Amino acid sequence: MTAETMSGDAPELSARLGEVLDAHRFDVAALQSYLKQNLEDVSGTLQVQQFQGGASNPTFLLRTEDAGGSGRKYVLRKRPPGALLESAHQVDREFLIMQALWPSKVPVPRVRLLCEDSSVIGTSFYVMDYVEGEIAVDPGLPDRDAATRAQMHRSFLETLVALHSVDFVKVGLGPLQRRGDYIERQLSRFTKQYRSSEDKTITAMEELITLLPQALPPGRREAIVHGDYKFGNVMFDRASHQVAAVLDWELTTIGDPLADLAFSALNWYGGIAGRGGLEAAALPQGVPSINDYTAQYCRMTGRERITGWNFYLAFSLFRLASIMQGVYRRVLDGSVASSFDAVNMALPLAEQALHLFRHAPREIGG
Repeated sequence: MTAETMSGDAPELSARLGEVLDAHRFDVAALQSYLKQNLEDVSGTLQVQQFQGGASNPTFLLRTEDAGGSGRKYVLRKRPPGALLESAHQVDREFLIMQALWPSKVPVPRVRLLCEDSSVIGTSFYVMDYVEGEIAVDPGLPDRDAATRAQMHRSFLETLVALHSVDFVKVGLGPLQRRGDYIERQLSRFTKQYRSSEDKTITAMEELITLLPQALPPGRREAIVHGDYKFGNVMFDRASHQVAAVLDWELTTIGDPLADLAFSALNWYGGIAGRGGLEAAALPQGVPSINDYTAQYCRMTGRERITGWNFYLAFSLFRLASIMQGVYRRVLDGSVASSFDAVNMALPLAEQALHLFRHAPREIGG
C-alpha cells in the first residue's frame, strides 16, 4: 500500500494539502503497523496526505479512523530521500528541541515518537500532534482589521522573546551549545554548504563571503534561536489570534538571538527576495513599523539598542541564499521535497543581502 490522496479534506487544509508526490511515497501499511505498536490511540485505517510547500523535510497529515467513525489527526515529518548535505534535515534534532520546549512558554506541537529505523518508511521520521489553527503567510494580514493585526504581530514578537528567554541549559538543550562564536561558525558552515552545491559563480555571494566576517557586531549574546522564524512558520489560534504553535525547528541551535530577530524583520525590507514585503510608506493599520518592532523587542529583552543591524539582515539572507542554493541543487538532482520550479533563488537573495549590508541602518531599536 502506498500513500494516496484523501477525500473530504477540511476547507482550511485544502490549500496546503495535496497528493503525495511520487518521490515521497512510502509503505503506509508498514507505517500503520509501526504506529499501532508504538503510539496510543492509533487504530483502524490510516490515511496519509502530503502538506504542500516548503523545500526541506516532507510533511504529512495522518488521519486514523476506527469502525465507529472517530479518529485522531497527527503530523509526520520525515527526512527526504536521496543524497543530503551533511548535518541537514535532522528530524531527530527537531524532535528533541520540541520535546524540550513543550513545558516552556513557547507554543510547540506535542511530539509523540521518533523513529530512526529507516526500514519502516525509507527514512527516519517523527510524529507530533496536529494543531488546529491557521497560518497567515502575508504579514500585512490584508483580510484582518487593525486590532487583529496588532494582536497577531504582538503575539508573534512575544513568542520570539519567550523563545530567547528560555534557559536552554535548564530545559536540556545545553548540548546544542558549541564551542566558539555562533556567527563565525555559521558564516563558515554556510559558506562551505554553498560551495558544496554551487553550480556557477554568484558575484554577490562572493562579496558577502569576504565582507561579513570582517563586520561582526560587538556584544553578542546567546539564546535558543529558531533559525527560520517568520509568519509562515507560526500557526495562530483563530479565536484569540495568539500564536498556537511554532513550526519547522530544523535550523534551531544556540546562537545570537538578533539573527532570529533580523530574519523575522525582513518583511519590512522588501520581504524575502522581493516576496511578501511590507511597504513602509503604506503599512496596514495595526502593523507596527520596523522601528516600533525592534524597539518593542529591546524593551522586552532589556537592550538599549541593536548595533550591527545591517549585518544581521545581510547575515540572515546570506544563510538563506546558501540554503536555497542547496535546494536548487536538489531540484536538479530530482530529490527536492516539493514541486518547485527550477529557479535558483540564491542569486536574488544574495543581491538583497549585499544591498541591505550597504544601505540598512547600522543601529536601530531602543
